[in-house]
Amino acid sequence: MTRISPITKEEANQNITQIYSGLEKKMGRVLNIFQNMGNSEAALKGYLGLSEAASQTSLSPKLREQLALVVGQTNDCQYCLSAHTVSAKLAGLQEKDILESRLGHSQDKKTEAILTFAKTIVERRAQVSDQDIEKLKSAGISDQEIVEIILVVVLNIFTNYFNHITDPQIDFPFAPKIN
Repeated sequence: MTRISPITKEEANQNITQIYSGLEKKMGRVLNIFQNMGNSEAALKGYLGLSEAASQTSLSPKLREQLALVVGQTNDCQYCLSAHTVSAKLAGLQEKDILESRLGHSQDKKTEAILTFAKTIVERRAQVSDQDIEKLKSAGISDQEIVEIILVVVLNIFTNYFNHITDPQIDFPFAPKIN
């Protein structure tokens, strides 16, 4: 069942059409999530602005994808898991790393601390403890990185919730289910 009608390029107003053209240049197509966001110029611009800000952080593209995977898994967002499995491979992650990331694990201790923290944020709805922050700092994570981790987690929570509510058709290969 379609919960909201996606806005195609042909149906879009001039401002949305311009945004779609930029997305097509960058990604080769307008993803279904963006066609659903196309119902609101403010929502689409808000997402893209936050996404651009996240790409400017000190966190590597690989780590940002790992964060997206653990958040998507914790929130059980099949659309995001499917999309970020593809993106993670493009960022250089191997299949084993992708599956470990989804569960909040990594062979790298600093990355594992970050993924564990991200999972904690989602599971506890951001009600983290002083000990959770201390674990990050003990793993060598700076205050700047903590703030940037929060940004990336919140960006992914937005898309997870957006997709749960609007239910776009998944336009990527399905990510495998894991326990």
